[in-house]
Amino acid sequence: MPDKVRRIRVGIDVGGTFTKAVAIDMVKGDIVGKVTVPTTHSSIEGVSTGIVEALKTLMKRHDITNSQIELISHSTTQAVNALLEGDTAKVGIVGMGVGLEKSNVIKRTNVRDVELAPNKYLRTCYRFLDTSRYLEDDRVRQTVDELKAEGAQVLVVSEAYGVDDPSNELFVMQKSDVPATAGHELTGIYGLEIRTLTAAINAGILPKAMSTAKFVEAAVRKEGIVAPVLIMKGDGGVTDMRTFQSKPIITVLSGPAASVAGALLHLRVIDGVFIEVGGTSTNVCVIKDGRPEIRYVTITQHPTCIRSLDVRVAGVAGGSLVRWSGRKITDVGPRSAHIAGLQYSCFAQPDELEGGQIITFSPKEGDPIDYVAIEAGGKRFAITNTCAANALGTVPEGDYARANVESAKIALSILASRLGMTVEQTANTILEISAKKVLEIVEPMLKEYKLRRERILFVGGGGGASVLVPYVARKMQLSYKIAEHAEVISSIGVAAAMIHEEVEKTVSDPRPDDIAELANQVKKTALDRGAMPESITIQSEFISERSLLRVTAMGNVSLDIGTANALEIGESEAHVLACELFGVNEGVQRIFDMKNYHIFACEMSKKKLFLKSKKQPVLVLDKYGRVRLSVDNAAVFNGSPQDVADRVDELLHKHQESGKDLAPQVHILDGIKLMDFSSLTAPEHVAKAVRNELKNAAANDVAAIVRLQ
Repeated sequence: MPDKVRRIRVGIDVGGTFTKAVAIDMVKGDIVGKVTVPTTHSSIEGVSTGIVEALKTLMKRHDITNSQIELISHSTTQAVNALLEGDTAKVGIVGMGVGLEKSNVIKRTNVRDVELAPNKYLRTCYRFLDTSRYLEDDRVRQTVDELKAEGAQVLVVSEAYGVDDPSNELFVMQKSDVPATAGHELTGIYGLEIRTLTAAINAGILPKAMSTAKFVEAAVRKEGIVAPVLIMKGDGGVTDMRTFQSKPIITVLSGPAASVAGALLHLRVIDGVFIEVGGTSTNVCVIKDGRPEIRYVTITQHPTCIRSLDVRVAGVAGGSLVRWSGRKITDVGPRSAHIAGLQYSCFAQPDELEGGQIITFSPKEGDPIDYVAIEAGGKRFAITNTCAANALGTVPEGDYARANVESAKIALSILASRLGMTVEQTANTILEISAKKVLEIVEPMLKEYKLRRERILFVGGGGGASVLVPYVARKMQLSYKIAEHAEVISSIGVAAAMIHEEVEKTVSDPRPDDIAELANQVKKTALDRGAMPESITIQSEFISERSLLRVTAMGNVSLDIGTANALEIGESEAHVLACELFGVNEGVQRIFDMKNYHIFACEMSKKKLFLKSKKQPVLVLDKYGRVRLSVDNAAVFNGSPQDVADRVDELLHKHQESGKDLAPQVHILDGIKLMDFSSLTAPEHVAKAVRNELKNAAANDVAAIVRLQ
């Protein structure tokens, strides 16, 4: 194919040590090239310099022209680094409420200085405005000036019940001549204190985020690239740079989120555990019903209203160093060869290790002196998990972690001789200790999210995936897969991520109109951010114990250049994928044709004591092969919008007659979007919401999927 029709997406992931960039040809679905540059923490422009360097290097090395790039997206450690390092602006907080509630509002909005790390604080100053009387320009400007005089560089505006009526918050923001943010912009839920704290943390990193966004965008435009520049969020979606400039807090944990997005792109999984093995730490995330699990982010012990992937970290990885007592191996990690500045012994030449002796050392000042290294020829070499796996011969040829097996065996033999063990015993002991640390995180997550063992698949990502993931999977007697291009899986995820927007609102008893209002709001936001209308999935959820209604929209990125059809899967490919996801080779039926979706069902029998029950799992894939819906037992029917609405009514009526108060989950597909009504619990509310939705259906043939007990 001529170069001139190449359509390139660039994904750039900023890691703690390296910034990795990947170029993907969206026509062929191939990786055009990948580059790695050191992350530029010490640069005046911070990690942004590395992002631009990686982009330039990638384009030059792989002959990518400006016009071929249709999208650039990147993850960032800017928010996390700024918070951990205490590199934040002083925040002026304007708390607002009616006079009678003044003391309570002040108590909940004056968050004072917030500890971010030992001896690192987010500094704040505070003023209260009484909103029981009309807010005047002079009074607001005076308040802002007083906060600026105390050193405030950015403003937070937070009013009691501001999520219901944000007009006062908006008024104060408009009168501010410094960057400002408000509680209602970040969440629609009640909880004045947590809303204010979230806004304050967000505000603290606003100036840095604004300069980062401007620098990256200006540098890209300076190269003559007109493609959109997007940024990864912690929930696994991407958004535009304008949003990042006002809500940088949403990018917390964007690195791990990028990896999960990349893994789901290459390996379609319904239920599984994604394990990303880096050099120093391992990230773990649960995938359930085809989607990564998401929860509220806690930033250095401070709960927030921001939701992100539930990623948990183990302090062990491919480069973790071995520790010993002089007689036996006592631990592996948390320090790594990277932190210690040592080369892995398995990547050295065999002759470099000749005559090597075991020594102990402290990787960093203040660390214990029980870490092990090999000293040979005046140099030190680390013994790591990667060395152990290569010594056992478990890392495949061509894998990123594949090293010099002879060198690995020499290194392990030097340690083994001091321990009175064989090379195999020594290597297995190292991997056993490391796997246990990962399992201490994995096993509680499996229980917490109630994953069914027979459907669990371990998915490995990161440069060290083949070092630890197979060992962990064997320990649990479960199957695993290593993601393609595992070492740059995060960059791939950034390049191919979807728009993901979410809105929450406190509602005691959600009605159809509540869902419709939030659905329209979140759909508009997704479209504004660049999602294609036909790709949007809208899901709703009601958390009764918190009276919280949550509506989410997901969609593929819309592009001005070309079309996004190149990576669509055909019917036969979709069928093969469905069989793989159901875990069977036969009995999988494509139910009916529908634009933008592949819908499959499979009848399964399950024995329980002396009884045999049948169920019909249903799977919905979008035209790109992504899992959009997985239901373990469902009734499915299609027809005209009127017919489907009538049949949903009939099914809900029978459900009620059987004595069940709560309505089953109902999903509607109209060929363009997938709508979920699981937040409604009353059958009459579900029926009304479905009928209202189908009145505006974009197709003459629609489908309903109803979860059965």
